[in-house]
Amino acid sequence: MKFTKMHGLGNDFIMVNGFKEQLPNDLPALAQKLCDRHFGIGADGLLLLTPHEDAAFRMSLYNADGSQAEMCGNGSCCSAIFAREQRIVRKSSFVMQTLAGPIGLELVDLPDGTPGVKVDMGEPRLEAHQVPAAGHGRIVNQPMDIDGQTWHYTAVSMGNPHCVFFVPSAEDAPVLTVGPIVENNTTLFPKKVNVEFAQILSANEIRMRVWERGCGETMACGTGACATTVAAFLNNFTQRQVTVHLQGGDLQIEWALDNHVYMVGRGIKVYTGECDI
Repeated sequence: MKFTKMHGLGNDFIMVNGFKEQLPNDLPALAQKLCDRHFGIGADGLLLLTPHEDAAFRMSLYNADGSQAEMCGNGSCCSAIFAREQRIVRKSSFVMQTLAGPIGLELVDLPDGTPGVKVDMGEPRLEAHQVPAAGHGRIVNQPMDIDGQTWHYTAVSMGNPHCVFFVPSAEDAPVLTVGPIVENNTTLFPKKVNVEFAQILSANEIRMRVWERGCGETMACGTGACATTVAAFLNNFTQRQVTVHLQGGDLQIEWALDNHVYMVGRGIKVYTGECDI
């Protein structure tokens, strides 16, 4: 099977053109095998582009643990660049289908002259049943007990569930200990959850680390940056347009007045290859 290794701010993916490659039936097992960083190619996820009758293509993402994600922001950026390179699309603007619904993509030039992607991430889903999360209505700055300590969280769905904590220091946040506890708290989050630790730097800047559902800590998370931007505005910490500083680089996020969240990011090709599946 031919593949391309790509990343968006260090959030890395094994990209496969499903228009050309024959895919096995057990995609979760394939993702686990290929994403293993010691015995496989190594990645946060396996990302497949396949035909769809109502869109340019369907993006399917399988996390490193074999679970399937509804949506991925950095994966969307990589998909747009990959689709253009593979000539799946020829236009600069198009729509792809995901488990979270249709996503608009536009190839743009970034300020430094390099290619980028503007992603219409759609409307944030804020009601508890939409995240999904336990409770009623919007969950904003609500208390959560973790090992006898009270944390306050805001829940947002960007097509996939997010739990956002605002912390004094993202660098010192207990991502590796608190992250997996919250991810697997299926009493609060029945479909598990991505966990963000966000530090407010100013009304237009956020520093963020993320524990991704099914992956662990990653260098970046596009949907997490979007969810954090929404959560920060709901908590009156920032304006609607912010720069989110992640481990792997920066994302420009705007929760626009049309209620859609827009993200501008990158998709970088690392190498191409073939693997025996």
